[in-house]
Amino acid sequence: MSEVTHQRVKTNGIWMHLAEQGTGPLVLLLHGFPELWFSWRHQITYLANHGYHVVAPDLRGYGDTDSPLSHTSYTVHHLVGDLIGLLDHFNEPQAFVVGHDWGAVVAWHMGLFRPDRVKGIVNFRVPFLARSPDIRPVDSMRQIFGDGFYICQFQFAGWLEKEPGRAEGAFARYDYVAVMKKFLLLNKTDNLIAPPGMEIIDYLETPSVLPPWITEEELQVYADKFQESGFTGPLNYYRAMNLNWELLAPWEGSKITVPSKFIIGSKDIGFEANGTKEYVLGEIFKSLVPNLEVVILDGHHFIQQEKPQEATNEIFSFLCKFSVNQ
Repeated sequence: MSEVTHQRVKTNGIWMHLAEQGTGPLVLLLHGFPELWFSWRHQITYLANHGYHVVAPDLRGYGDTDSPLSHTSYTVHHLVGDLIGLLDHFNEPQAFVVGHDWGAVVAWHMGLFRPDRVKGIVNFRVPFLARSPDIRPVDSMRQIFGDGFYICQFQFAGWLEKEPGRAEGAFARYDYVAVMKKFLLLNKTDNLIAPPGMEIIDYLETPSVLPPWITEEELQVYADKFQESGFTGPLNYYRAMNLNWELLAPWEGSKITVPSKFIIGSKDIGFEANGTKEYVLGEIFKSLVPNLEVVILDGHHFIQQEKPQEATNEIFSFLCKFSVNQ
């Protein structure tokens, strides 16, 4: 049985860190915010042991991958380009792509831009949404949820390297383990909206007791990496959302034709409050992703860590539908 190995490869003009194990069809595991390749620690070895070449990168801006300073380097085009470069590095014409949170956004757009390079998609948490022709996404969120909504707070960048952005400055009031606990152990089911005059990081609670699915040592892995790399790269994903909207105009109305599976926890943020449940079970989602299966699991936001075997089983059952020789 092989072990997880690590390397950095040049792709799309940056150096990207990869955790890698196994041989067989290529499976990319794409993490979300604020995570690392390590978020897939429960899935990597299982899938590798069942005949797959599993690659879990630190996405652009995270961990041991390069972190360009400007948010303009974090569009979905950059992020998909990073992954196309990985496929080329491994001389693979196609891959299965599994994403969680922002990783799911990247996976959907990889299926949208380059369906020729994607065998299938398994996404957690974030469904594919149609582009509004009329309003930029952050503007829409501000109208609906107000300035206290976490994505709205995340928009304010610092002045080059002279001062931190709004969120970075707020996060800095806490040690890195506390920041990780506030996000990774999040069990709120309503929207993340801070009261007036309060930063979202102050609004989030720091649990005094860990849930059984994560240890202090595992939280420290995240904390150590974010202490090295900071939060500006990850926050730049949010700061590029309106730019993405501008760049995605040519794909308005396009469908994702790649075979896809979507998984979400019944206690995830906004699942009930935002109409997410109705959307993922409704006809609009299926019209945008015609070859779609939807699964709802009992769990919260970071469900691949909270319910690792159930999440792994859902991924593996999807992969098993495809011939090894396909």
